[in-house]
Amino acid sequence: MLTRRHLIAAGAAGAMTSLIGRAQADTTKLTFCSWGGALSDLEKSALLDPFGKTRGFEVVAASPTNYAKLKAMVESGQPEWDLVDVGGRFIWQGADLLETLDMSLIPNAKALDPSWVAPKGIFTSTGATVVAWNTKAFPEGKGPKSWKDFWDVKNFPGPRGLYKPFYYNYEAALLAAGTPHADIYPVTEDKVKLAMDKIRELKPNVKVWWTAGAQPPQLLSTGELAMSSAWSGRVLAIIKENAPVAMTYEDGIAWGNAWVIPKGTPNAKLVMEAINYAISPEAQARLLDLGTYGPVLADAAAKGTPEQRKFIVTAPENIKNMLILNEEQAALYSAKYENDWNRMQLE
Repeated sequence: MLTRRHLIAAGAAGAMTSLIGRAQADTTKLTFCSWGGALSDLEKSALLDPFGKTRGFEVVAASPTNYAKLKAMVESGQPEWDLVDVGGRFIWQGADLLETLDMSLIPNAKALDPSWVAPKGIFTSTGATVVAWNTKAFPEGKGPKSWKDFWDVKNFPGPRGLYKPFYYNYEAALLAAGTPHADIYPVTEDKVKLAMDKIRELKPNVKVWWTAGAQPPQLLSTGELAMSSAWSGRVLAIIKENAPVAMTYEDGIAWGNAWVIPKGTPNAKLVMEAINYAISPEAQARLLDLGTYGPVLADAAAKGTPEQRKFIVTAPENIKNMLILNEEQAALYSAKYENDWNRMQLE
């Protein structure tokens, strides 16, 4: 039930004004929409179900995340989803559809690196876009260690795979060109030109422009690709199946799985408390054993065993050599240069 105190807090944060006049929140269940598969299972079992049990509500899973459906829900004034896992860019691209977070309800966010916190979204687990390869093409100790190596087709021959959108490719190309991590952002015309030119250089060797996360591991395992950019969680999953695939976090592009609240959700206050639990040390520690998507909380990652930390993006020895993706800047270049990118691919 909404009290005067809750309404005052919502007004101060600008997060819950849409609740006034709406139906009373149903605090017996929380509907969580994510991308499906291992990620959805991980988020529900490790980050949400334990909190639901302590508070007496059920977590109902939905999938996959669909931005058009989310938009339609919000515009109808009756969102079916209380909490949604989105790509980080959507925090800015879909800002008008999302509640502003009341950080007084999410105090655990203070312990996160600022890169993982935004006014309308919190990152709760991490992955990365990495260089991955077929181990028959490049045996142990002979594999690439950077995006510069990825672009070096003389010393590392074989067909490549790259993500079809400009997303990730902007960062990878600049890193391959020797741009320091600190200079990747902000996005400028000169940097975009350099990235585009660098990708033109590699383009004759790009056999597959992939669109789904399952593609690179599969194409690498069959040998159709010698090397590809790939999502770390997908690669780690296929490595567990003993596929001839390897990857490196060296020079990787770290990103997170972002949780947002659709505007008008009656359960907004409860959802913010659930987000706060998801980034607590207790919840984040559960991600260590899973070995796919790791903690966003650096302290939790640092407490992993040496074996666990090999697979965790935010482990100190890994994250120090990685670029944390600036999703706000990525949203900017993805929109502003989409036509240029499409034209370049057709050249």
